[in-house]
Parts: sequence; structure tokens; C-alpha cells
Amino acid sequence: MISENIEIKTPFLSDKEVRLFVKREDLLHPVISGNKYRKLKYNLEKAAQQNKEYLVTFGGAYSNHILATACAGKAYGFKTVGVIRGEELGHDIEKTLQQNPTLKKADQFGMEFLFVSRADYQQKNHPTFVSSLSKKYENSYVLPEGGTNPLAIKGCEEILSEKDKAFTHVCCAMGTGGTVTGIINSSVLTQNILIFPSLKGNWMAEEIKQLKPNKQNWEVVSGYHCGGYGKVSEELITFINAFKSHHNILLDPIYTGKMMFGLYDLIKRNHFKKGSTVLAIHTGGIQGIEGMNRRLKQKNKTMIHE
Repeated sequence: MISENIEIKTPFLSDKEVRLFVKREDLLHPVISGNKYRKLKYNLEKAAQQNKEYLVTFGGAYSNHILATACAGKAYGFKTVGVIRGEELGHDIEKTLQQNPTLKKADQFGMEFLFVSRADYQQKNHPTFVSSLSKKYENSYVLPEGGTNPLAIKGCEEILSEKDKAFTHVCCAMGTGGTVTGIINSSVLTQNILIFPSLKGNWMAEEIKQLKPNKQNWEVVSGYHCGGYGKVSEELITFINAFKSHHNILLDPIYTGKMMFGLYDLIKRNHFKKGSTVLAIHTGGIQGIEGMNRRLKQKNKTMIHE
């Protein structure tokens, strides 16, 4: 499946002599959108080939991956289990579902939840913990947090099409690193891959190296995470709203919004040579806006205009 590239037209881009396009991966599926669609594609095929009954995976309470897995399970005939960080969320499940639109939708798709403490959640990759889940849910296919594994990377290698090789730069947000690794693998050596982490810290480059990308034509652009994962600033929300107003493209505040905010800043700072053509990957995540807006409303902050 090939997504559409939309050119962003605005005076400051013309002044900088930089052309910017957005790859609308967010439009691939109404729920399993963007990189989640790509990451799940080959994992679902393998689970079906192995006649698995369950898809078991991990995530936070507002995880795009959790919801996408729940939807995919419903669509392709798997039972689904979400191991959710935060055992307190399981004390009053009805209240949690009322307050959390992501988990509510996942519940509607039939996902079973296993709420665990933050300490236990840190063991999500430990063989003993994974083995205990496999025993609890027999005949299960276990997906890691964020869905990143070799098959997910293979799926993300399909984000870039043949025509995309003409771009001088490709930009993408980063969570667990699977999406950007797939993009690096399918890029051409002459392209520059700019990676915008949604998390705070200087360890992102090491995470990517652990996934063994096949080229070195990439760099991590730090400083646009707005304080860390799940955190936003008034400036970011204002930017997202203005972008929607001017271009009719809604950006999520956790990933693509931060990437585009950072990308605009780099262009304004003359990071790109005149004549550069830049492709920004919209990785979806729109479902998270409802939960973010609830948090912003509670704090009497500006909300995202959907």
C-alpha cells in the first residue's frame, strides 16, 4: 500500500527555497494507521501462519500500539491482551475506561487488560516474564512494546516508495526505533534521514544502532521533545492548531507534531540548503489527541482543534 505525498505550501518555505511534503501514512486505516499498520502487517501474517489464538503486547494507558493491536485482533480473528503499565488503573476498571478513550476503544474491540506495576512492567522484555505470559495465555503471539521487532522493521521498509528516493531529506519521529530503522533501510545513500525523538535523553542513537540499520545516512535531532514523552508545550499546541488551520492536516502531539515543529524550526534556521526537497512522514497517532485534550482541559490549557 502506497500513501499519498502532499506538498506544504507556505511563504516561508518559498523564501527559504525548500520544498516540503508530508507522506500521509495516517490515512492508511482509520484505527490501525501509520507506522502501526506497517509494524503489524508481517507480524499478523506470521501469527496466522502459526495458528496463534492470542496477540499479547505491552503499552502505556494511551498507547497507539495497544489500540492498533486491539483493532487488528478484532479484524483478523485473534483474541488480544494488553499488558498495561500502572496497576492502579485496574482497581476500578469502569472508571478507568470512562476516563481513558484509548483503553475504552481497545476494550470495545475485545481486548483483555492485564494491569501491572511499573516495576513489573520494566520486566517486559525479560524471558521469564514473557514466558509467564505465554503460559497464562496459551498459544499466544507476543509483540513487544511499540511493536518493534524484525518483522515490524520489514513492514516499515515499505513506507518509502520508489518515487520517494528523489527527496534529499526524509524526516520521521521516533519512539522505539523500528519505524526509523525501516526507513533508513529502504532509503538511498544520498538521502539524509533526520530522526526526531519523542523521548528525552541522549540514548536514542544507541537504540537505533541496536536495531542494525543498513546505512549510516541518519542523524538524531534532539531538543524538540518538549520535556519528554507525553509532554507538550503551549508553543507546540499552538503550532499544531495553526498547521491544521493552514493545511488541513491534523498532527498528533506525541510524535508527528513534535517532528514537524522541529522541522519548521530547522528550516527557519537555514539547516537545509536551497533547493532541498524534504519528505516528512506522518506516522498517525491521531487517536491520542482526545486523551491529551482531556489532560489539557483539566489544566485550563489550550486544546488541540480536531
